[in-house]
Amino acid sequence: MKILITNDDGIQAPGLAALAGAMAEHGQVVVVAPSSAASGVSHQVTIDKPLVVHSLGDDRYAVDGTPADCSRVGLLQICPDADWVLAGINLGSNLGVDVWMSGTVAAVREAALLGCKAIAWSQYFNPLKPLDWPTASTAAKALFLDLSSQPSASGVYWNVNFSDPAELVKDPLAWQAAPLDHHPLPVEYELKPDGYHYHCDYHQRRSAPASDVDICFKGTTTVTRLTIE
Repeated sequence: MKILITNDDGIQAPGLAALAGAMAEHGQVVVVAPSSAASGVSHQVTIDKPLVVHSLGDDRYAVDGTPADCSRVGLLQICPDADWVLAGINLGSNLGVDVWMSGTVAAVREAALLGCKAIAWSQYFNPLKPLDWPTASTAAKALFLDLSSQPSASGVYWNVNFSDPAELVKDPLAWQAAPLDHHPLPVEYELKPDGYHYHCDYHQRRSAPASDVDICFKGTTTVTRLTIE
């Protein structure tokens, strides 16, 4: 099995290393990730200038572009025989309406558009608490086995959000299927002399019962099946 791995936090991100390490036991890993962080760029792609790819050796490539660019050039040029495209592990969750803004999720959406099986991986966390990448890696390794055994269908991709590290470490293998929450983020803007400043109390966002936001915020890893339709 050949697994193409990307992200939106950049080629040096610890979450990318955690995912690549986890997947090395499942097959050959090829990393094609942005040269620098590209969070929140959604499905932006580069079409008006050359897409520069830097070979770092050992099946690692840094792309001067977006996460969706990485999936495109990865599947069309660098690793056309990939069986899976995985993106992450993102620093921060991609729950509910986050999936429309996330570069991580856009990378796997692009993979699904190109006919490849794909999973986005994100780690919810409280900024005041420590992260635990080894536990997230263990969870990803096991959950990949679960998801890769599911019947595949054209245009389907998966969105995984690991629970808070303090909860995840209690049972890394526990997860629950959940639909996307559709409440908007509690976004506000403060007008200052230099323009409007963005504010969002992410952890106080509204959620529907049993949605991915609700379940993940309560301490359980969520898995959401998405389609390109």
